[in-house]
Order: sequence, then C-alpha cells, then structure tokens
Amino acid sequence: MSVKHVLFILTNAAEIGPNKRATGYFFPEVAHPVEVFEHAGVAVEYASPLGGTPPHDGYDENDPAQRAFLGSPAMRRMAHSRKLSEVDVANYDAIFFPGGLGPMADIATDPDVKRAVARAWDAGKIVAAVCHGPAALLGVTLADGTPLLRGRQLTSFSNEEEAGYAEADVPFKLEDALREEGAAYSAAAVWQEKVVVDGRLLTGQNPASGAPLAQAIVAALNGAQQ
Repeated sequence: MSVKHVLFILTNAAEIGPNKRATGYFFPEVAHPVEVFEHAGVAVEYASPLGGTPPHDGYDENDPAQRAFLGSPAMRRMAHSRKLSEVDVANYDAIFFPGGLGPMADIATDPDVKRAVARAWDAGKIVAAVCHGPAALLGVTLADGTPLLRGRQLTSFSNEEEAGYAEADVPFKLEDALREEGAAYSAAAVWQEKVVVDGRLLTGQNPASGAPLAQAIVAALNGAQQ
C-alpha cells in the first residue's frame, strides 16, 4: 500500500480589512486535520503563495491537538512551506485549503492558487477546503472551459457565522460568492459540524468541521486506492 500525500495550501496574509485585523490560517483547522492524517499514515506537505512561514490565528492552548501540533516536526516543516508556483499539485493525491480570515485576503484571488486548483481537479485529484478555505475555489475554470463551482454541492463558513465574527473585516461574504458562481451551497446551524462530499470535492463549514473533513479525505483516499 503506497503512502498517500496531501498538500496543505496556506495563506500568507497576516492582516485583513480596514481595521488591519491580525489573521492568518486558523490554527485548529491545521492542527486537527494533521492529527487525523498522521494517525491514518497520510503524509502532509505544505505550500503557500509566497512560501515561508504562514501566519496563524486562533491558537487554543487548552486543546490537546493544538498543543501537540505547536512546535511539532509537522509545524516546523510548515515554517518552510514551498512557494506554490514551484509545486506541481498533480504529484499529490489531494490538496487541502485550511480556513482562517487570511485566505479571504490572498487565497481568494491569487492566480497561482486558481491554477493549482484547476490542475489538481483536471488531474483527477481530491480538492478539499474548510471554513474560509473554499475561497480558493472561486474563479477556477477547468480545462474544458467550465467553472469548477457550477452545480457543485459544497459548504463553507456561512453568512450567519460571518455576521457574528468578521463581517467588518472580510472583503466579501464567502457564502454569497460561492452561490453567485453556481455552487449548490448548504450549511448547518452556526458553529455546528458539517461536511459535504461531492465526488472529489470535499468541504467543511467551520472549525468544528476540520477533523471530520480530514476523516472524509482519508476515506476518499482509501477508496481511490482500492
């Protein structure tokens, strides 16, 4: 059985919005999936639009998974994330976009991100994202000229969640933007776990969905190798 590889694609944005709110990737949305992948024997590597150390937000020292990830070999590897334009995502079995507000500032519009998503999808790979991570899917056109999002079942951080969290900081509402590009969006109640699997597109709604989404990715990877 060959080892499966997941490429985390992370934000480089350390602040967002008119109030220059400090941000980055949301720490548990990396720590919890990494815990799941390591337990399942799935290898994790890291990239970001600019390379280097991605900023983070939302660390909770009371969470054992987050404490374990902080200072771990996996986090030390992430501090040297590869520049996305120098990575061929087709060499991985899946790509994964964690959330946090940072992706709304760079991942949402970065052309290398759009190329990476399209290449991964066209190469038959799994594409996954959680919370604000599905911003990566916006504006992606596939090799056959169709928008990736058209008719796709997915979820993300909801308008209702954003209203109580960062409405004044984000440049747009992610739920609205996904719907406008033709996605069949659905959401659970605020802050409740939700994962949507539509073929090779796997999405999670919010921080509570990070580990369950990673479990769904592992299941999809195992299915792909049978």
